[in-house]
Amino acid sequence: MASQRVGFRLPAAYRAFFLLIEPLSALVGAFYNHLRQQHTLMLLDAASAPADIPLSTSVAMSQLANMYLFFALNEALVLRSTWDLRVWRTVLLVLLMADVGHLYSMWELGPDIYYNVTGWNAGDWGNIPWVYAGASMRICFLAGVGLGGSKRLQKQR
Repeated sequence: MASQRVGFRLPAAYRAFFLLIEPLSALVGAFYNHLRQQHTLMLLDAASAPADIPLSTSVAMSQLANMYLFFALNEALVLRSTWDLRVWRTVLLVLLMADVGHLYSMWELGPDIYYNVTGWNAGDWGNIPWVYAGASMRICFLAGVGLGGSKRLQKQR
């Protein structure tokens, strides 16, 4: 027998974050990584940012911009297309793994990048606490926080 799809009512906080706020912020990341590469590199690490961006770095940044675009479209469009809880959990679990990878990629900047709030610039605010916020929202969703009151979900249990 095929497993039954479980629909649910999405709380407003999840709806706003996963379907609007986070996809828009990913589009901002795509924009800066593709069209404002020098600015992005200066925010990432001014001391090592090259005056002239090597072609290979530019291509890699455009590829990263494409991944941000994919992230935004995946979250905004795939999640809007279904109320199947299994699909939502799967997509958000994959995005949580991406959050962990994103945070790990910052390690080369030193361990204090994760907690030295007074040293953060605008780029760091997008790369560290914003990613923590997204990961926290995904963990809460995956743990069922706020989903217990869904009448649709309770009917199908």
